[in-house]
Amino acid sequence: MKFQFTEASGLADSIYGKCQTPIKMFLEQRGEAMEKASLLKEVFTMNTSNNFGDTYTGMTAMEGFKPVGESGPYPTDGMQEGYKKTILYHTWKDSFSISKEMIEDAKLMDMKKKPQNFLTGYHRTREKFGAALYGAAIQGKKETNFKGVNFDTTCNDGLPLFDKAHTSILDKKFKQSNMFSDAFSAKALGALETRMQNFRGDANELLDVAPTTILIPNDADLKDEVFAAIGADKNPVNSNNAFNYQYGRWRVLVWNYLNDYVADGKKPWILLDQDYNEKYSGAVWTDRIQLEMSSKIDDNTDSNVWRGRSRYNAGFVDWRYVAIGGVDGGDTLIA
Repeated sequence: MKFQFTEASGLADSIYGKCQTPIKMFLEQRGEAMEKASLLKEVFTMNTSNNFGDTYTGMTAMEGFKPVGESGPYPTDGMQEGYKKTILYHTWKDSFSISKEMIEDAKLMDMKKKPQNFLTGYHRTREKFGAALYGAAIQGKKETNFKGVNFDTTCNDGLPLFDKAHTSILDKKFKQSNMFSDAFSAKALGALETRMQNFRGDANELLDVAPTTILIPNDADLKDEVFAAIGADKNPVNSNNAFNYQYGRWRVLVWNYLNDYVADGKKPWILLDQDYNEKYSGAVWTDRIQLEMSSKIDDNTDSNVWRGRSRYNAGFVDWRYVAIGGVDGGDTLIA
């Protein structure tokens, strides 16, 4: 984790100066370790920005070349701007303090716990925020309330991330679904993969969607079903020796933070094309300001006050990178 550190004037000469560098070093090392365990970079495309907010859009495909015969005229092709999605960046803040008495009495354990818990809280907030966006999408919602603020969870077509009737800007009657009710099975996995491979763009052109990742909540039965379907090179359903073409083709992400948004008895499962997500901005996470840490002495309490501030936001743009199974109200993959 990269963050800016600002030390109060003259602090290095005070009783607090002896603990500033160790705490700063601890915060950096702790942040790097926690970032490696995060799933955010797996389910969002991670960006940075210098703007107040950013608008995501694209161009529709052209019709392509046409046969015109000998000396025929050049046909005129064209394209237009697709749906737009604007994401504004929110400011996030927190603080903690170390009392003068704590340092005087050499309470080293407390001095370590506070910055550790502070940075843990920062990373946990980011992880829970990302899961809240996906959790709302699993529930079919257009927004989620996170820590008292409403965040948009729609895509650029104005519909929830998972929906049965995603539209095209060129033809509003043309509908596509990435929301299905089928429980996970080897057959359903193959059916949903095929459905995603047949997703089409705004001009009804065939796209290069190719899911390679399965995202699930931390559910023991669902994990058993997923790994049984993809973990053997022979047919996972019976004793036949038929080749299992799903073997060795999938990455599995188990995100326990999704459990907070899954009703009892429900087992949603999600397929992701991470390459498509990166190329075409499916789910985007943008850091406007990386975590800034400042340290100063409070004139009233003589405590060493640490403050953290960052700016970021996340959201969904192009829905085609993802599809879900195992949710109520979805279309059916397998009759």
